[in-house]
Amino acid sequence: MKKNIVVLTGAGISAESGINTFRDADGLWEGHDVMEVASPQGFANNPELVLDFYNQRRRQLLSVFPNAAHHALVDLEENFDVTIITQNVDDLHERAGSSQIYHIHGELLKARCTYNEDIVLDWKKDLVLGDLSDTGHQLRPHIVWFGEQVPVLEKAISITSKADILIIIGTSMQVYPAAGLIHEVVAHMPIYFIDPKPSVNQNDFNNLKIIAESATVGVPTLVTTLLGTTT
Repeated sequence: MKKNIVVLTGAGISAESGINTFRDADGLWEGHDVMEVASPQGFANNPELVLDFYNQRRRQLLSVFPNAAHHALVDLEENFDVTIITQNVDDLHERAGSSQIYHIHGELLKARCTYNEDIVLDWKKDLVLGDLSDTGHQLRPHIVWFGEQVPVLEKAISITSKADILIIIGTSMQVYPAAGLIHEVVAHMPIYFIDPKPSVNQNDFNNLKIIAESATVGVPTLVTTLLGTTT
């Protein structure tokens, strides 16, 4: 039976494909207060601003491609059952070919109805006021905004608790609830943390190995090692 590997990915893995991380050094989201562009209140106050913000993100996403780290995670599926839990709203894991992906914060290439959140549509073009679902209500980005519930969180916790190995890539581990998933693995389970500026302390976990490299360097190296242990 194949071992289960759970991979938690953050902005660092997508940044190497050329995707801007939303949050600037001063805490603003590309010049905007986070509540202006990533909250239900912000959307209610200025829907055109919010739609334009995500339209720009969507256009950028469609111009970039998966990188070596995304592709290396696909290679892991040769010998492991791999589930990716990503904080990223892009589709780079899908385009690389990974088969099991859960998006904690939603998906940029989808839109959903503001009246019935179960109505979710694939969406690659600009989303503007007047784009309606079949119910006649405005569509919004299929993004989990601040103050909203995380629909896949319970599933993510369940998956992580069954992991044989946890790999964390390119995340500050500062944004909850995703950051809490590291505490869901069973005791003494191997944890690999790949980030050029790791934000966790190795002494906090007796089963943690830090790989202080970029995703495109650290992930292929770790994957080669893990695949070598199963041959």
